[in-house]
Amino acid sequence: MRIQRHKRIRGKIKGTSKVPRLCVFRSNKHIYAQLIDDDKGITIASSKGDDPKKVGKSVAEKAIEKKISKIVFDRAGFRYHGRIKDLADSAREAGLKF
Repeated sequence: MRIQRHKRIRGKIKGTSKVPRLCVFRSNKHIYAQLIDDDKGITIASSKGDDPKKVGKSVAEKAIEKKISKIVFDRAGFRYHGRIKDLADSAREAGLKF
């Protein structure tokens, strides 16, 4: 079901070099975040850890270093609560707009 939701979401959103896609993956132990430019098919920045607030702050700092302030949030089919929401809130606090 999550994969079907992810495909539906990916059909509607797209990241560019100026407004990349912040893709989030949640496993049992870790949470991953990547800034992706879908036009070129490259990862601009990434972060991994077990604390979503640190991961969100880390990926936001890497984005700001590369002069990116606006992103598109891709929750990858996960519900927007818990660790996914914590990561998004910490990225917003660190300066990203989405």
